[in-house]
Amino acid sequence: MKISTDQISALNKKQEDSYNSELDFLRNKFAKRGIEVDEIIHKVADFQVAIPSWALGAGGTRFGRFSFGGEPASLEQKLDDIGVLHALTKTAGAVSLHIPWDIPSDVKAIKEVAKSHGISFDAMNSNTFQDQPNAKETYKFGSLSNTNAASRDYAIQHNKDVINIGKELGSKSLTVWLADGANFPGQNNFQTALNHTENSLKSIYKTMPEDWKMFIEYKPYEPNFYSTVIQDWGTSFMLSNACGERAYTLVDLGHHLPNTNIEQIVATLMLKGKLGGFHFNDSKYGDDDVTVGSIKPYALFLIFNELVYGMKNNPQNPDLSWMIDASHNTKDPLEDLLQSLEAILIAYTQALLVDQKALKNAQQENDVVKCQEILQDAYRTDVRPVLKAAREKSGAAVDPLQAYRQFGVRKDLIKERGTKTMATGL
Repeated sequence: MKISTDQISALNKKQEDSYNSELDFLRNKFAKRGIEVDEIIHKVADFQVAIPSWALGAGGTRFGRFSFGGEPASLEQKLDDIGVLHALTKTAGAVSLHIPWDIPSDVKAIKEVAKSHGISFDAMNSNTFQDQPNAKETYKFGSLSNTNAASRDYAIQHNKDVINIGKELGSKSLTVWLADGANFPGQNNFQTALNHTENSLKSIYKTMPEDWKMFIEYKPYEPNFYSTVIQDWGTSFMLSNACGERAYTLVDLGHHLPNTNIEQIVATLMLKGKLGGFHFNDSKYGDDDVTVGSIKPYALFLIFNELVYGMKNNPQNPDLSWMIDASHNTKDPLEDLLQSLEAILIAYTQALLVDQKALKNAQQENDVVKCQEILQDAYRTDVRPVLKAAREKSGAAVDPLQAYRQFGVRKDLIKERGTKTMATGL
């Protein structure tokens, strides 16, 4: 299904007066501090977050999965769903594909579907954590780090194949996440596994087009619980340096031990020019992959504060690739993604409202109390009127979630696709 601009415009007209007075209040408040809210509205309107192809169906755990009906059963239908998200928000203008879950059978046709929705192709994601049907080698004991050279070569070739598919689609980057590791002490030689991984990544990197980037993810545990080969940002940073200047670390919010200072990691990587991408989700205990901002909204704001500072002050770091990486089990996946997009934009906007000049002065004077007050003043500001203005400016729905429900999107998807469809990769 498609949502027309006329539908959105008609719905928006009913809400114009509800946020304009609040927006005027914010303009006046922050103008006194030299912060132009209209400039922030423009930045928010331009902000784009990629939607992963695997997030459009009901996820689940090893214990069970509960469908919502109307799930996209093909790549074309996934793009249609992202088209709905983008029409409602004008923020979801890219898709990140996972191969081999979403190999296009007709590249030209897929590009046309994406173009019809205003969607581009973001980073390509390889899969060496699952053995596919009729696979010649196994990843049971690792892929790029495997002790078996044939398995390593098989995984390397898969990543090269993913790059070739991405080239046809117009993507410009490859994300590598490895499940490689060990569940028991003595199972692996740490140095050998790391050397194999580095050499494998270098082999993949050499085949990338000159205008491509490689993003190297890290994760402290799962599915291997004793050791993971790329277990932290330092290992990813080291490997990206070993590969070359177009290889970068990718930060996933869920890929950290509890209470890790992620904002410090972000700041360090941007200072060194090695933060390439960012995966948004939220967690209470580990890699929970729940709705962005649902558990730790203040932590998300603090991270964005460093991201905003880095984007302005670290020209050595490339433009960042933003993506949501979440799994949905009890929520409508599209509603969950709408909530995540809202949380991301809220945190971004709040960070843009931080009085950086005042904060720097307070830091220089070691006024710890003042530093906290400056940050929390921005965080406690209700910036939803700014988001609404940005959406109206770009032709999106002022309240995307309300519009989604009012337009009966899920009901129409179920009517169109049925209740038994299941998204690929899940």
